[in-house]
Amino acid sequence: MVARTRYFVIASLLVLGVGLGTGLVAYYVGFPAGAFQRAGGPPELQFVPRDVTVIAYADVRDVMTSELRQKLHSVIPMPPTGQHEFEEKTGINIETDIDRIVACLNPSPQSHNSVGMVIARGRFNEVKIEALMREHGAQVEDYRGKRLIAGTAGQGAENHNFAASFLEPGLVALGSTSLVRAAIDLHQTGDNPQAGLQSVTGNEELMNLVHSLESGNAWAVGRFDALQARARLPQELTTRLPAITWFAVSGHINGGIRGVLRAEARDDEAANNLRDVVRGFLALAKMQSGGRPELQAMMQSLELSGTGKTVALSFTVPAEIFDAVAAMAGKKPQVQ
Repeated sequence: MVARTRYFVIASLLVLGVGLGTGLVAYYVGFPAGAFQRAGGPPELQFVPRDVTVIAYADVRDVMTSELRQKLHSVIPMPPTGQHEFEEKTGINIETDIDRIVACLNPSPQSHNSVGMVIARGRFNEVKIEALMREHGAQVEDYRGKRLIAGTAGQGAENHNFAASFLEPGLVALGSTSLVRAAIDLHQTGDNPQAGLQSVTGNEELMNLVHSLESGNAWAVGRFDALQARARLPQELTTRLPAITWFAVSGHINGGIRGVLRAEARDDEAANNLRDVVRGFLALAKMQSGGRPELQAMMQSLELSGTGKTVALSFTVPAEIFDAVAAMAGKKPQVQ
């Protein structure tokens, strides 16, 4: 990526970068236990368009302060250089300034590319972020009374449109221009089915998945088949995969991790095939755990369940696993 667009892309996808930069959802994806009592899920979902295929929620503050994150940070500290540079350019301290995010993905029907958006709530320097994006080629326009900061990144067939807009103080939408415009529309008028404008809270299939998850502090749901169709997987692999239509992942992160992975297959036969695949994996994993007590505890926690088209796998990753990581790293974890 050319220098002219580098920081614009960073700013446009800042929260997504937080999740990727730490390596895995366990660091940054969080969901407060009481959120499932709120009708319609987290409030930011009302700004996500109905037709997205994947949605996820992240309570960054909750997980950043978890015992697990502190332990991992002490064992595998992240180099401060990139974080300091990011804060210098954007004014955002990823440790303290981001409270929570909602993310969504909608594969493009015109290409193998996907369009996504992150809606973040926290404390942001709007002037500094806008100035940074304009410095690297973005243009500012008025869209329904909101400042839309839009630009382009990439080259040729990989060219992408990105945008950012502050929907209200402390609430920013970042991602593909089309989705950010839709978020502004929903923020301005709310659901209006007669005008073809409706949020994902009106998508019964996706919201049923959200409400079916157990209380936890991590989740993501969506259509597996839509992602698989655009993943360009080798044909020999796709022909062996059971036909999965929906997936849901829920977890709780504190000292360790416990959670459940749920999949809905196309039919009962596909579900039975998937159960067979999972059983084979579990048998191999339990054999590989050998004489490691901490691994055996995790293997024993794996439980396969589900009926009909639904397949579920619950799991627990105990704190002892991360203590073992610390031992292999040659240092005792210290909770900071």
